[in-house]
Amino acid sequence: MKVLLINGSPHEFGCTYTALKEIEKTLNKELIDTEILWIGNKPIAGCIACMTCKRIHKCIFNEDKVNKVIEDLPNIDGIGVGSPVYYAGPSGQLCAFLDRLFYAGSGFEGKLGAAIVSCRRGGAATAFDRLNKYFTINSMPVVSSQYWNMVHGYTPEDVKQDLEGLQTMRTLAKNMAWLLKCIEAGKEKGIEKPVLEEQIKTNFVR
Repeated sequence: MKVLLINGSPHEFGCTYTALKEIEKTLNKELIDTEILWIGNKPIAGCIACMTCKRIHKCIFNEDKVNKVIEDLPNIDGIGVGSPVYYAGPSGQLCAFLDRLFYAGSGFEGKLGAAIVSCRRGGAATAFDRLNKYFTINSMPVVSSQYWNMVHGYTPEDVKQDLEGLQTMRTLAKNMAWLLKCIEAGKEKGIEKPVLEEQIKTNFVR
């Protein structure tokens, strides 16, 4: 079992990384493999609605790591997405990355999803809500914790003093590990993912 932790901060080892690292340490103790993927600090293209991905099954842009994640999806059982809070939302780079990842990729159904936000002071709840939208539109069970998945601090050292936030990260990781093991045990008993109906799409303009 493997969990991909996406670091959506332009700072590779900043506050968001500190939160993700706490999750990683706990998952590893639970014998869950992990990878922290930093999306970098270069500009990331947004989706241009060219629809090429529907034909080639990957994004037409190759300058970032979106297609790497798409290629790795069959080996990933859970995805944690971490972001700093910018104007009460996730980072623009991360949103561009996730828009293309979830539109061009496939097979997210049944994989666990968790949003993690790092906040200096305010805006964490709305950023957290925005990230969860990617999971809940893709039939992904969302993993919760004892509090909303957030840490507070201006520097990594600040975050390390946020004892409740770090505990929230550990509880999140334990819940994710437990759910992954439950799913695995279910497979061994012959319980498979739901077979979904062909999706119906309706337009409101006639």
